[in-house]
Amino acid sequence: MAAQPSPPLSRRDKMVAVACGLTVAGMIGAAYAAVPFYNWFCRTTGYAGTTQVATAGPSGMIDRKVTVRFDSNVGPGLPWRFEPEQNQIEIKLGQVVTVHYRVINEAARPISATAAYNVTPLTVGSYFNKINCFCFTEQSLKAGETREMTVVFYVDPSMVKDADNADTSTITLSYTFYKQPDPKPVADGTPTGRKQIY
Repeated sequence: MAAQPSPPLSRRDKMVAVACGLTVAGMIGAAYAAVPFYNWFCRTTGYAGTTQVATAGPSGMIDRKVTVRFDSNVGPGLPWRFEPEQNQIEIKLGQVVTVHYRVINEAARPISATAAYNVTPLTVGSYFNKINCFCFTEQSLKAGETREMTVVFYVDPSMVKDADNADTSTITLSYTFYKQPDPKPVADGTPTGRKQIY
């Protein structure tokens, strides 16, 4: 018995198929946009303790002081020693401060890493402004290399007007370096010992 030909798709079936296709395309687009959007949102609002980026210091300074503590960590598989030159300092709100960190590559080969960062309490992220920071770029250290790195920052005096942060007396600035993948070797025409077949 011959198979019956399938009936043509109805207009409703075609509309459902198009809607499903558009939904899938929209979900894929949203997945690609989620990470940059989340990063932008965190930088703009200070959400999750994300600090702000400033190009210059604030217009003024007030006598209100806070203690800023410095925390340093390295992620798994990264043979670096990473530490601040001082564990904490006391600063005035609006005071531009420069602090130093030291990092040592204890491996016998070059390694690249990038620092993730945040501040706690998480609500002060929108008031903690970095003018310069090693965390803005990937860091590459040669075998055994020691490097001094600086952070220039201030805490915005407007923090005292925020009911959630007006009584904050201690802020912790935390960094964690994470190893970056090793670069793939670049073909430079050097013989590899393998036979070439033509």
